[in-house]
Amino acid sequence: MADATWTEGALSRLRESSGRSGSARRAVVDLLGRQGCCLSAQEIHERLRATGPRVGIASVYRALEGLDGLGLVQRVDLGDGSARFEPALPGGDHHHHLVCDDCGKVEPFEDPTLEAAIERVADGRGYAVAAHDVVLRGACEDCRPNRQDEVVAPA
Repeated sequence: MADATWTEGALSRLRESSGRSGSARRAVVDLLGRQGCCLSAQEIHERLRATGPRVGIASVYRALEGLDGLGLVQRVDLGDGSARFEPALPGGDHHHHLVCDDCGKVEPFEDPTLEAAIERVADGRGYAVAAHDVVLRGACEDCRPNRQDEVVAPA
């Protein structure tokens, strides 16, 4: 989950870059700052409508475009054709995603061993990795009983 530091920093950077500080931008930034994982523009719009602030979908897209342009959000592609966004935290703290192909559930995860392996692979090939995304697709615990007839190849 992002924190108040990210929220205030993002709002400050948006004001500096555009000279404006609209309520729609604040609502989008506040919502993103409270989330534990990525959301699409449509999901942000629906959550804002459910909690009260009257923010149009075009305003959500403009706010996300401004945040993305300033490097304040990370754009996440989960392979379903819809971009999702989450705060780009200072210091590079981040997580990866598990995606259920059946119900669409998205869960964040962190794994220090995976991070070390990514660094080892990059270093071994002479790369300086600026960013990376890991998306694991499959069936969540709730949907797996529906897939009992599938044969899983041994690893």
